[in-house]
Amino acid sequence: MVRLEQNYRSTQNILSAANEVIAHNTERKGKNLWTSNGDGSKITVRRCIDEDREAEFIADKVLEGIGKGAKYSDFAVLYRMHAQSNSLEKAFMRAGVPYKIIGGLRFYERKEIKDLLAYMSVIENPADNLRLERIINEPKRGIGATTLAAAEHISDVTGMSLFEVFEHADEYADIYKKSAVLKDFTDMIKSLGEAAEDFDAESFFDELCEKTGYTEMLHAQGLEGETRLENVGELKTNLMKYQAEAENAELSGFLEEVALYTDLDRMEESESVLMMTLHSAKGLEFENVFVIGAEEGVFPGMQAIYDMTEMEEERRLAYVGITRAKKNLYLTAAASRMIFGQTNHNRLSRFAEEIPEEYKDFFDESESRRRNVSYHFEETSGGKVHIEKTYSEAPKSGDTYRAGDAVWHKVFGKGTVLSAKAMSGDTLIEIAFEKVGTKKLMANFAKLKKE
Repeated sequence: MVRLEQNYRSTQNILSAANEVIAHNTERKGKNLWTSNGDGSKITVRRCIDEDREAEFIADKVLEGIGKGAKYSDFAVLYRMHAQSNSLEKAFMRAGVPYKIIGGLRFYERKEIKDLLAYMSVIENPADNLRLERIINEPKRGIGATTLAAAEHISDVTGMSLFEVFEHADEYADIYKKSAVLKDFTDMIKSLGEAAEDFDAESFFDELCEKTGYTEMLHAQGLEGETRLENVGELKTNLMKYQAEAENAELSGFLEEVALYTDLDRMEESESVLMMTLHSAKGLEFENVFVIGAEEGVFPGMQAIYDMTEMEEERRLAYVGITRAKKNLYLTAAASRMIFGQTNHNRLSRFAEEIPEEYKDFFDESESRRRNVSYHFEETSGGKVHIEKTYSEAPKSGDTYRAGDAVWHKVFGKGTVLSAKAMSGDTLIEIAFEKVGTKKLMANFAKLKKE
């Protein structure tokens, strides 16, 4: 037996960490990777306050690297499941970092997200024919193309919206046979519209998913449906975070914010940070790698914690993730993570703890700021308890921006503000930079300086 143990990719610190982690597996043949590349930097293990701060930390590190001459494609972010991309995508969009998702779609481009946002748009504006057509038979309601075409013809002739035609379907011979199911649909939308008026993000979203039958449909899809349900849970997270951050939260405001996010930086750039699952990363290599969600219950997943066979597979996956890095490796975790609409407090992943101190630099941001956090508890309808967290940290920049202002960004350089729009306690700014062209950034994330 000849063991191929010399590694030509990574530094010795990275390989030593990988060796220590995989050594805890019992069902493997012994192998110790080594390299002549030198020790290199220690592995950074960072435990952040929450998933938003984790994402902000990663965006800052990427921009820091770009400022020192690195390329965006030198950075890769690896996660256990696609739903984890949500908070990271938002942070990258806010900071103006171009990214590409390998083996999956961007969060707001996923079918189930588009479907539920279409429902919300129709609830907010029943005259939105385009989105109404998207969801009228999603899930299946027996409203086929023939019925829809007949309703569109009536709409064109009468000038009524499709929604109004559906409401009065029993008055038109061409769609009379479907009048009952069409009326059920319009009644459901109007009922959800009433729920949206007294806006409570969590209860509204749960009611939306239940009354439309959307989550029931996904449950019936098996494994594929499970992944889609995870994304649906993340949309709920976004809605709840929007309510926590907005002064006067309402459905129309959330939809407007989503539209702004999806428009933040649509320019195609050849250079992008790559984002992918750990499974997709097999065989690849990058100068700098972030393995995110290094928490018990996330990675390793909850199922693996109670199944030794599953745990060995998760540890092999951790080994793969660690050894993708050539020079710099970051393992990040969140002390408090809202995922699938639920807030969990998880301890640091055993994979991070299995790396000896001599190979890593560990910083627990949650410990350093624990004394500065306060909680406000408020009981809502249905016996649910709403928890609001506040931190007594340094305030965000109070600068206001308007067209014509000269600004400076630590990576993009000098620029001129083209437009500024208030958005959930922040400002969306479009800036024409001298070096990199026009970009849309969020003021608080961009950390701009006025000239």
